[in-house]
Amino acid sequence: MKKIKIAVPKGSLQESTISLFNNAGFEIYGNARSYYLSIDDPEIEATLIRAQEIPRYVELGVFDAGISGKDWITENRAKIKEVCELTYSKQGLRPVKIVLAAPERSNIKSVKDLKGKIIATELVNLTKDYLKKNNVRCDVEFSWGATEIKAGNLVDAIVEITETGSTLRSNGLKIIDVIMESSPRFIANIQSWKDPWKKEKIENIAMLFLGALNAAKKVGIKMNAKKENLDKIIKALPAIKKPTVSSLAEENWFAIDTIIDKKDAKTLIPRIKKLGASGIVEYNLNKVIY
Repeated sequence: MKKIKIAVPKGSLQESTISLFNNAGFEIYGNARSYYLSIDDPEIEATLIRAQEIPRYVELGVFDAGISGKDWITENRAKIKEVCELTYSKQGLRPVKIVLAAPERSNIKSVKDLKGKIIATELVNLTKDYLKKNNVRCDVEFSWGATEIKAGNLVDAIVEITETGSTLRSNGLKIIDVIMESSPRFIANIQSWKDPWKKEKIENIAMLFLGALNAAKKVGIKMNAKKENLDKIIKALPAIKKPTVSSLAEENWFAIDTIIDKKDAKTLIPRIKKLGASGIVEYNLNKVIY
């Protein structure tokens, strides 16, 4: 049987990535002692690997595909096929930021103030490229972790990944500059992408991933409306296309079904209720594929 090997990020993205697989329709699970994941698709072999290493192993062909952040793809300078962007993170559906940070009490106000100083980071290549772009020379040393505690004690500044900035603030650090935004990417080995069967399989998985992420930001809304209120209710509905309208058994009554942004539901539902909608039902979606 033909198979593709997929690298799943271990660590901070592990739980949210496994949720993404599940929401896309794959039953995937593992145990604490194994790096190999069980999945209900016999054509997929899934393995947990640190996100930092995934771009390199995909480039080398150890894996046909994998999920890793744009930051780690850039850091590894990996030559891979970027199949699609998957906008999610450890805590939500948003990108993370790669930032230059320094102690609040320091006199460092811009990257130019780091000339001749020391920066600690896991993203050494990315940081060196950033410094070169800004024509700043300083020492960049690799950090094995706990990077935030080093700023002001062992080094002058750090380059770190942050989602909300709260960890940096709690360690007395200020953000000097945002180097880049990063989100997970579904990537493929270049040779695997040239294989028609593997390419189709990877594209189908990507479509399901994107459908699950789209659905996470949307909800379905259905309701009933009298004919006299139909037009004004429809005008109030932001739909992907036009809402579905169908006649009910009771004369001059219609059913309306549409999809809206989840964040809009709390303001839209009271509004359409005032416009005459009744029997309003909000429901979750599994996938939305455009």
